[in-house]
Amino acid sequence: MTSTLTPLPVDTDPVPVAPTAADMRVVRRDGSLAEFDTGRIAVAVTKAFLAVQGESAGRSSRLRDQVSTVTGEVTATLARRFGSPARPIDLEDIQDQVELALMRGGFADVARAYILYREEHRRARRSTPAEPTGGPSISVVAADGTAAPLDRVRLRRSVTEACAGLADVAPEAVLAELDRTVYDGITASELASATVLAARALVETEPGYSRVAARLLADALRSEALTAVAGTPDGASAVEMTDRYADYFAAYVRRGVELGQLDPVLAEFDLERIGAALDGQRDNDFTLLGLQTLYDRYFLHEHGTRYELPQAFFMRVAMGIALREIDREGRAIEFYRLLSSFDFMCSTPTLFNAGTTRPQLSSCFLTTVDDDLDGIFSSIKDNALLAKYSGGLGNDWTPVRGIGAHIKGTNGLSSGVVPFLKIANDTAVAVNQGGKRKGAVCAYLETWHIDIEEFLELRKNTGDDRRRTHDMNTAHWVPDEFLRRVRSGGHWTLFSPDETPDLHDLYGPAFAARYAEYEAAADRGELRVHRRVPAVTLWRRMLTALFETGHPWITFKDPCNLRSPQQHAGVVHSSNLCTEITLNTSAGTDAETAVCNLGSVNLAAHIAGEGAHAELDVERLRRTVTTAVRMLDNVIDINMYTIPSARRSNLRHRPVGLGLMGFADALSRLGLPYASEQAVEFADVSMEHVSYWAISASSALAAERGRYASFDGSLWSRGILPLDSIDLLARARGGDLDQDTTARLDWGGLRERVRTVGMRNSNVMAIAPTATISNIVGVSPSIEPNYRNLYVKANMSGDFTVINEYLVAALKDRGLWDEVMVADLKYFDGSLRAIDRIPADLQALFATAFEIDGSWLIRAASRRQKWIDQAQSLNLYVADPNGRKLDELYQLAWTTGCKTTYYLRSTSASHVEKSTLRGTDGKLNAVSPTTVAPVPVPVTVAVPAPSSPAGAACSLEDPECEACQ
Repeated sequence: MTSTLTPLPVDTDPVPVAPTAADMRVVRRDGSLAEFDTGRIAVAVTKAFLAVQGESAGRSSRLRDQVSTVTGEVTATLARRFGSPARPIDLEDIQDQVELALMRGGFADVARAYILYREEHRRARRSTPAEPTGGPSISVVAADGTAAPLDRVRLRRSVTEACAGLADVAPEAVLAELDRTVYDGITASELASATVLAARALVETEPGYSRVAARLLADALRSEALTAVAGTPDGASAVEMTDRYADYFAAYVRRGVELGQLDPVLAEFDLERIGAALDGQRDNDFTLLGLQTLYDRYFLHEHGTRYELPQAFFMRVAMGIALREIDREGRAIEFYRLLSSFDFMCSTPTLFNAGTTRPQLSSCFLTTVDDDLDGIFSSIKDNALLAKYSGGLGNDWTPVRGIGAHIKGTNGLSSGVVPFLKIANDTAVAVNQGGKRKGAVCAYLETWHIDIEEFLELRKNTGDDRRRTHDMNTAHWVPDEFLRRVRSGGHWTLFSPDETPDLHDLYGPAFAARYAEYEAAADRGELRVHRRVPAVTLWRRMLTALFETGHPWITFKDPCNLRSPQQHAGVVHSSNLCTEITLNTSAGTDAETAVCNLGSVNLAAHIAGEGAHAELDVERLRRTVTTAVRMLDNVIDINMYTIPSARRSNLRHRPVGLGLMGFADALSRLGLPYASEQAVEFADVSMEHVSYWAISASSALAAERGRYASFDGSLWSRGILPLDSIDLLARARGGDLDQDTTARLDWGGLRERVRTVGMRNSNVMAIAPTATISNIVGVSPSIEPNYRNLYVKANMSGDFTVINEYLVAALKDRGLWDEVMVADLKYFDGSLRAIDRIPADLQALFATAFEIDGSWLIRAASRRQKWIDQAQSLNLYVADPNGRKLDELYQLAWTTGCKTTYYLRSTSASHVEKSTLRGTDGKLNAVSPTTVAPVPVPVTVAVPAPSSPAGAACSLEDPECEACQ
């Protein structure tokens, strides 16, 4: 089919320009400019149709109409984007738009043939090596305005160096791609970007080019940073930098201190010893997404000019965490090696601020809002102060009296919680985490609050906008008694907390008993504000709102409290922004703002061996976890606290949250499908080892540094470990708990050691979303299944082609990786199910998130939860949501002992538009805001269609979303 296609004939002499695109110019492959000609597009489109439909189709008027429609759409799109002499159009941009227009028009077979034709000619061009000094004469304009000939010898050397040691990549391919975009008079910065983009354009056919692109970006970064530090133009190759890192690092520290950005204490370290430990070769380990993310958001800069290189960045963070160690150089080197190896990564606030003059290193803050104006606005002010330095916030709003409640001071009636939530929402927008990322806050409300039904409406796109919070996350704090009423078909009574104040602090059987007493009081007319609804009706509304808007999330109050090690010292009133933190909070004069300090183990890096011989490297995991817990504990003492209640709480309880990421990558390395009993078992075993060594490390730190202040009376002090606390929950539920309690390690010995020696930290584990740090490391986020096997990820650093390298390796092993497979992956949105030639075992192994039944995610989460003293950010994926599915999923999460759930992800009613993934239009193949079709016949729970498609469920790749960053 493809052999009948001829190249798109735009390289020949130009002809008159189309009137609607009169200012447009086209960059030829030799770098020269030609006028834009719609006629050549029409010729190429016609030939594509003829290649599929046969020569006889050429006599049809229908074909002419189809060609005219496609050509017109391409021309109009290009005119909108490039209708200026200052923005010449690349040939590939034109061909990208042809493919996209064919897809939009429903001509999938023609588009597929066109994709294959392009690849055929692309390969033909690459087969002719570029000469080092060949090509048209190109001048490059430096920053000072001077021009010099393009140094093709150095360019080839840089590209060749970037490809060194990587399989199935070729410098010639990158140089050929680059030749299409360079032009006479290109600036030096544009040339650097064009070189990176040339490699990035090849990622869809070979994942190794992502690392090539990252190395080319590192080459540009070295020139930028070395020049900034030295004050004169400077640059070094990757090989040269290996020897120069030590000298650069000392100059970098001096420069950072001079600028007032680095803590002057860093200059007091033995910089010669520190510099000698830097491993410049580790700069080569990044993917493009990882290094670009660091470049855009993390590296220190002076007015936009970066002066911090990757290994200096990791060492700066390590030194900042080691400031108070006795052998601070030795510990800094130990921490550096852990970070730069990608075995473990600190959370974003720690990476932003460690070693700087503003060391706010903590990730999450939880507060309880008091029921008076002073308490409410103090909490909003605290939100602003905490968000300023990149803290994520979870606010417990349950104590605030509901609408219609009496206000004693004015003898008036309360307007409820919602108006104050609107103010908190706008504060989060205004204080955008120091300009580095959008402010992020989640409001929690207990299910018995009289305002809960209005709370459900907060994220809707319809209604009174003064009672909507479009930027704030919301979550339910659900007591077990409510779900028992749902399951039994009972009623549920809503109260205002000023009349039922103790419900806020009660959980388990005590809550159920007191709740029944308040219901009886309401029946006797002793309470002014209350309302009774069928429990199942409210549950339906909760699931409907979740389905329509993605909020409020559903989290469970009782397991969070009954299994909390700190139940002797207070109550868990909410979770945090990402639902993995479960710490006590309180309001009033001795208020405690819960603080958690996060970091994540890269589980994929702890798989030893390949294929059938792959297994969890337990010894490496032990070393990683032990060092990581020490690092997280150090954060507590070094941290800059912006409000007193956060300092008081953190120093008293010292909680940390060690999590994991790369779970899906680890499964791929082990050859285990996510939807399998073996994967559930691996989730159990891997988390057991993380838990064992994390608790052991904290106990060892207690022996070295002392127990945390509130240890006495905790579950730890009574010899009750997270595994043991499952029994507390089971007894409170009367046995209505389906959670596995199998153990494999020597928990008896550790239990006794903890009881007698103590713990350094009140809480040790929590699994966060890791969206950004997993990008840095280059693995799948958190415990997530793979979203797709080929897609474009859009975040605050741009658009990046993401391809499953494990899938590519498996297809190569079976001789199935070719341009046809790339085209099929694009066409089927990264799914393998419709590609017949892929064997069933690979289809199962590389099933994507929406192809996996959500119950598998919950079962794996339940196994992990038995080992975790806090919680986990558990996203749920539903391909075709309906009432029965949602009801079953969330009730399964509750019955299997999960503490919290996070986003509900759902798919579009129709496929996203296709593109080649080669240009900026690739974002069309990224996740778009989900538009869900009307739900089929309701079964257990009736969930209607969303009121507004734009508000449906959750966009998986929102560049501004905390969870997606």
